[in-house]
Amino acid sequence: MLLWTAAGVTVLGFLVALEVAARHYGAPGPIANQAREVVFAPASGPLLYASLALTMVVLTWRERFVAFGAAVGADLVLNLVRWAAGAETGFGNGALWVILGCAVVALTRRTGRERVLLLKGVGLGLLLVAGRKTGDAWLLITSKTRPTVLDRYLASADHALGNPSWVAGRIIEATGPVGHHVLDFVYTMLPVAAVVVAAWQLRKVAAERRFPRHHLVRTFLVIGLLGPAVYMIFPVVGPVFAYGDGAWGTGGGQWAVAHLWPHTLPPADAPQHMPYDEFTPRNCMPSLHTAWAVTIFIHSRTAPRVLRWAGAAWLVATLTATLGFGYHYGADLVAGVVFAYTVEAALRTFDRGADRTGVLLVAYGTTVFAALLVAYRFLPVEMAAHPWVAGPLLLLVMASVVYGYTRTVRLWDPEAAPVEAPPARPQPELV
Repeated sequence: MLLWTAAGVTVLGFLVALEVAARHYGAPGPIANQAREVVFAPASGPLLYASLALTMVVLTWRERFVAFGAAVGADLVLNLVRWAAGAETGFGNGALWVILGCAVVALTRRTGRERVLLLKGVGLGLLLVAGRKTGDAWLLITSKTRPTVLDRYLASADHALGNPSWVAGRIIEATGPVGHHVLDFVYTMLPVAAVVVAAWQLRKVAAERRFPRHHLVRTFLVIGLLGPAVYMIFPVVGPVFAYGDGAWGTGGGQWAVAHLWPHTLPPADAPQHMPYDEFTPRNCMPSLHTAWAVTIFIHSRTAPRVLRWAGAAWLVATLTATLGFGYHYGADLVAGVVFAYTVEAALRTFDRGADRTGVLLVAYGTTVFAALLVAYRFLPVEMAAHPWVAGPLLLLVMASVVYGYTRTVRLWDPEAAPVEAPPARPQPELV
């Protein structure tokens, strides 16, 4: 209970700090944006229902049906009122109302362990929403505080990987609107996919009246908390903005170095800092969409076959979308994979009480991630000049972190040995 209270106070203080920072730049922060969605049409309806699904893991099946029905009913009534008043319609308010209602019930009608369990469910749901709003505030801060970006460095380093964003961009362009819309759905619905896997992991909470020590939502939130801090160190806007020509309604316009993406490869000589506008997020390094998709993949490995295949398919589609839409360079994806496995290893090590093997793995992953950033910043021309050395080396160090994590987890959680049947007792002979 003390740990949950400390975590709650820390998160609240962090949200207040982001609210103040966002107000300083003339925009509402995460607290104001979330408070607005109590009444006005939400901008994140699917996410709010996904958050309700997380909260409902602590409820009985009867309570789940009542909660979901109340959420849908409230949304229908609100939208009828908005339609009659000529206001913007949307859904998700009902889900938020039910989550807040669960908090009221916990404080007024529950006691002891039942109160704590229900409050944990409410906190879990609200943390998912707060994570989204916090990310929006972080992106605003990156665009306001980082007037120059490092895209030309990453574009040069990406020659070592074969410029995958340019290749994927041409492939998606060839698939037409169908491929674009499918991948866009996968890209935007990533939190919902995470909730599906998390709901499977937390399916026994209502029966056992406790949460498991480690689950997907924790890793998801920690990645969203730490990742934007790296944005401030290594600000990058992405190929479609730094080199784009306005494909699919995006592009850098006058701020782009040149209109090259996705048909003409950028030069790899003498990269420099480049100025950029004050509203495009610097949210490329590392690719958090990649990190989150990798986390979904990791946590789906112990799920039923359908979820395992879905986790693998979602990972492939997310990687394709991040590159094909021009939102990331290949170097971002390599860093995102290393980042995800390092965070996952850190959380598992924390659960085991600073296990020596886990500490070494986290230190190694952190070192590799820092080395990637240094190489992208100070050795991009050399990487582009020797692609057959730099490219395989990048993939090798990434694979070494993945292998180290997989090997360590197998040591921690070995497969159960088959139980041998006891030898049959000899039967006495009948005389």
